[in-house]
Amino acid sequence: MTTHRPPPPPASSPSSASSASPTGEPDWVRHAIWWHVYPLGFAGADTTGADRRPTRGLARIADWLDYAVRLGASGLALGPIFASSTHGYDTVDHFRIDPRLGDDADFDDLVARAHRRGLRILLDGVFNHVGREHPAFAASPDGGDAPPRPDWFVPTGGTGPGGRPEYATFEGHGSLVTLRHANPAVADHVTEIMTHWLDRGADGWRLDAAYAVPADFWAQVLPRVRRAHPDAYLVGEVIHGDYPDIVRRTGLDAVTQYELWKAIWSSLNDANLFELAWALGRHDGFLDSFVPLTFVGNHDVTRLASRLREPRHLAHALVVLCTVGGTPSVYYGDEQAFVGVKEDRVGGDDAVRPAFPVGPAALAPYGWPIYRLHQDLIGLRRRHPWLHTARTRPLHLTNEQLVYETSAEGQRLLVVLNLAGAPADCPAPDAGQLVAGHADLVQPGTAQALARLPPFGWAVLAPADH
Repeated sequence: MTTHRPPPPPASSPSSASSASPTGEPDWVRHAIWWHVYPLGFAGADTTGADRRPTRGLARIADWLDYAVRLGASGLALGPIFASSTHGYDTVDHFRIDPRLGDDADFDDLVARAHRRGLRILLDGVFNHVGREHPAFAASPDGGDAPPRPDWFVPTGGTGPGGRPEYATFEGHGSLVTLRHANPAVADHVTEIMTHWLDRGADGWRLDAAYAVPADFWAQVLPRVRRAHPDAYLVGEVIHGDYPDIVRRTGLDAVTQYELWKAIWSSLNDANLFELAWALGRHDGFLDSFVPLTFVGNHDVTRLASRLREPRHLAHALVVLCTVGGTPSVYYGDEQAFVGVKEDRVGGDDAVRPAFPVGPAALAPYGWPIYRLHQDLIGLRRRHPWLHTARTRPLHLTNEQLVYETSAEGQRLLVVLNLAGAPADCPAPDAGQLVAGHADLVQPGTAQALARLPPFGWAVLAPADH
């Protein structure tokens, strides 16, 4: 396969203003491809709360920015970086960098170095809940039973040890106390936090557990944030539900596309590409109202290389990610075929949130072919920015073979997947040239064109008039 490297970022710098696109998101998101990092894990920080020693986490991430640029990323999506009790999602101070990761100066340096390289910065905002040590909830100095700001939380009516009132928690996690989103003071507080870090140079927010927050809360907060920062990208973590309706009612630019994530690995494992084709049809429907954040791995799920039963299907998953509509995100380590299984227990996320070495030279040699595959496919996407809003149309479908046309703005490509351990001839009407992958074209440029794929093969093809 011919090796392609991604082109440089678009001419406009991350700090330059841009108007909203027809989808409602900022124009720059059309070119966004995120490298997603969980900072506390990346830096090897202790996430139990027992060891609070500094790790220089933000500075260590900054040392990997050139690696992200070579990968083809145009943005750095950070997991939680604010002061927390343990793993980052039990925040205790949204205005302070977690001391394990650094301080304000380290944040400013990371933003400056990223922007110089054309990389945007996406922050992770945990605004559904806070940690029990948050000043608004922690026990009063005078030993009172209620939190200092009881109206910020949702009482359950029960009492705990010592008669202290109990308050609602996030999905049963006692350390995560749910905020009372009906309180205008909470909306003011979240607005202030989001605006503060956008003022400091961030380019957008991933809103954690956005599905658990009432839609009208976001509808109050987000317009206020956008008045100060109209170019900010605001995407919500949504696992299930009516994605378009959630976007409409909240005012978010996008939500996370868990439906497609599940369909990709499940269809590959089961050799059931009908499942993938069905999910792509659903995905096209979402694109009618917003552009989802797409991914094949993140900090909350088992690594793709561990999830797939056939390692050669990893390429198929990445081909789909890079050739369908969406704003793609690559989770750190996936580009090196890292393995790791998420478990439902205390510490069960650690395997999918590992430390990175001090530099690329310390990475294992067997991961680099996968990194180069990511470069090739991300490079293809960067050369075809219309893929951001592309719709797909299946042209040939069996359990183990799928040919789909991906198109937008008068442009189109053909994607051919073969999951079988034997060669396959797949119809590829009007295909005239190989863009990526491996295939022999029979009768190229005609309606009868065939793509002859090797076992476990894939190809991206362009029409003869491309």
